[in-house]
Amino acid sequence: MFFASDNAGYVHPEVLDAISRDNAGYAMPYGADAGTQRVQSKLRDIFEAPDAMMHLVATGTAANALALACLSQPYETVFCSAVSHIHEDECSAPEFYSGGAKLTLVPCAVDKMSPDDLRKAIANEGTRGVHGPQRGAVSITQVAEKGSVHTLDELKALVDVAKEFDLPVHLDGARFANAMAALGCSAAEMTWKLGIDAVSFGGTKNGLMGVEAVIFFDPAKSWEFELRRKRGAHLFSKGRYLAAQMDAYLTDDLWLKSAASANANMARLAAGLRGLEGVRFLAEPDANMVFALMPRAMHRRLHDGGAVYYLMKGSLEGNDPNEPLLCRLVCDWSISHDQIDHFISLAAG
Repeated sequence: MFFASDNAGYVHPEVLDAISRDNAGYAMPYGADAGTQRVQSKLRDIFEAPDAMMHLVATGTAANALALACLSQPYETVFCSAVSHIHEDECSAPEFYSGGAKLTLVPCAVDKMSPDDLRKAIANEGTRGVHGPQRGAVSITQVAEKGSVHTLDELKALVDVAKEFDLPVHLDGARFANAMAALGCSAAEMTWKLGIDAVSFGGTKNGLMGVEAVIFFDPAKSWEFELRRKRGAHLFSKGRYLAAQMDAYLTDDLWLKSAASANANMARLAAGLRGLEGVRFLAEPDANMVFALMPRAMHRRLHDGGAVYYLMKGSLEGNDPNEPLLCRLVCDWSISHDQIDHFISLAAG
């Protein structure tokens, strides 16, 4: 019963088979292999963007930080949610790779910025002349950090605010496929058709061994990314193994099928937990992740029964069995219904 993270699941067998098939003979290094070119073509087709440029990296942090470095100057500030991954979980990598661009945190009720709050945050910066940071890119996370999915209208409203100030927009899509599966939209509808300029297109959380794609809809940014990726030590010499993973991921819609499976697993888990006394969700689990408040006694039963997940606030140690403790539960594509149902049974007591 492993609900700690979709990073912890195993690699999809079709991806391992693809790596094995590509592990034959020789191929040009540093992204000059045929597989990388196939992935470039497939992503252009998926995003309906024939001029878009794609670059592969091994980690989500590299994808976000290097993309934002290309969209921001060192004297600018990036606007993002106060609970954004780039702020809470990337050890200041965006600031490091951008050469010093800071982050301006936009308040959010749970995990989504509102257009009004974003507009206010942008308007408050760039007002002190040479003495203050200048306005930089806006970064939006989809799926958002507490498990909710921005609707297309919500994304469009945030992008429109950024464009009022002529600012570029980055989408942190670590769970991009989960959001698309939840919305039933196209990749183009969730990105450039709304005005988004760059996307971190996740794969590691959805069955890949370790690869993410950075997509720029303006090809003029491509060469800068190439230089920053090399300078930042994120250019793989044997790039064909990154490409093999992404190629398999994009073949026969494996990426969407895996995401839909993960989302369905979460829907099953959420349905089972929803009616239990003392359980409350911080946000509706639109995709494959939920933050839930559950009584200490319930957590103890689950941990004693072998469930693995993160407690975000509180401790199992304590005298009050009814005290609500906040946890995060994540389903990946591979977790079985038996594990989900056993978890629900233990929670119910």
